[in-house]
Amino acid sequence: MKMVETVHKINQLEDHYCHHCLIKKTLRQESKTKAHHYCISKCSVGLQIKQWGNNLQ
Repeated sequence: MKMVETVHKINQLEDHYCHHCLIKKTLRQESKTKAHHYCISKCSVGLQIKQWGNNLQ
């Protein structure tokens, strides 16, 4: 996948799922660190974004 396409897909996923995520909003009220940890280690969308992001390196 080309770099521009990958970034575009990551942005689409984030816009569609992450900005309206109730779990993220709830955890963020407690701690930004907890929300970030949940997103990158347990959320299926976050894991996909992380995988695509690692491919950019």
